[in-house]
Amino acid sequence: MKTDTTYNGWTNYETWRVNLELFNGDDEAWRLGSSDGMKEFAEELIEQSTDEGIGRDYAMAFLQNVDWQEIAEHYQQEEEEEESILEQHAYTHNYNG
Repeated sequence: MKTDTTYNGWTNYETWRVNLELFNGDDEAWRLGSSDGMKEFAEELIEQSTDEGIGRDYAMAFLQNVDWQEIAEHYQQEEEEEESILEQHAYTHNYNG
């Protein structure tokens, strides 16, 4: 029997928490480019904000369970939806005006 590990609509707790703490509400998150860019950003943030030792080791281990592709796709989809809304608004404005 497989245990459901999803959390608040995300693949797992780690993915939800990293998105919430590092990217949520950041309209520019998609500019990091890819899942690799997001992972590198998170790793650099941890390295810059923590001293070497067990705390950093645990934080870096936590990142290993993050579904970086899911986070990247989430922001890519949000960007595409926003662009579509802007295009529709521009079309409506030009058509009516």
